[in-house]
Amino acid sequence: MQVVSIISTKGGVGKTTTAANLGGFIADAGLRVLLLDLDIQPTLSSYFTLASRAPGGIYELLAFNEQDLARLASRTVIEGLDVVLSNDANGQLNTLLLHAPDGRLRLRNLLPIFQPYYDLMLVDTQGARSVLLEMAVLASGLAVSPVTPEILAARELRRGTLQLIEDIAPYRHLGIEPPLLHLLINRVHPVSSNARQIQQALRQIFREQAGVQVLGTDIPAIEAYPRAATLGLPVHRVESRRPSGLLAPAALDTVRALASELFPQWRERFAGVTGREPHGKSA
Repeated sequence: MQVVSIISTKGGVGKTTTAANLGGFIADAGLRVLLLDLDIQPTLSSYFTLASRAPGGIYELLAFNEQDLARLASRTVIEGLDVVLSNDANGQLNTLLLHAPDGRLRLRNLLPIFQPYYDLMLVDTQGARSVLLEMAVLASGLAVSPVTPEILAARELRRGTLQLIEDIAPYRHLGIEPPLLHLLINRVHPVSSNARQIQQALRQIFREQAGVQVLGTDIPAIEAYPRAATLGLPVHRVESRRPSGLLAPAALDTVRALASELFPQWRERFAGVTGREPHGKSA
């Protein structure tokens, strides 16, 4: 099972949208995907309609070390896509984990619960520095950080997310390597020369940064993404062909390119996703 955290210490950059659309696309490719919603504002938990709701969620997993998958994982209407719901409305987990001896390693230690059942775990995180965010990164083999094409966003990335990766480096002494950080340039306006210039500047800034890779796939600022969220569907099902007159590629092509770049071992599976509801699946 691969574990990927979607991280940023800045809110509003598109972490939840990235997690939901990647998860939905990869599930439609026939893989088993689990979403973990660690944000106290549980947007990911309500993104997809649930086919069945588990009695517990993130709080039971992390506060009580609950190991009964049936009590933790809720099934969405997207076949193969489950979610562990955020149910820490009062933000108690950060305090609890801060004072626990294994706080930052708790999720990593609990991964064996999920490994037999899922191919991929996607962890959506809070847009602020916290013990929960550090815990998610330390449990991950790969981290993806959406960043908007703005110079201020790049500065915040250096100050926040990159500093977080540096701060957890001492865990190497326990045999835990910080994950490679993949920067996903998000909400790119295809016709904006200013956005393109900033996009190029971001690639130049981070080209020589050790442990950081700027992804070749960009996410365009197109209407299909908010429309998909409104419908509670992965965006590749909402826009499988490029609308006439638009310069940006179809959402299906963009998400397929992103998934193929992050998970090249499943590229052949991704090629078979059409954007239509898979046969025998209901949404």
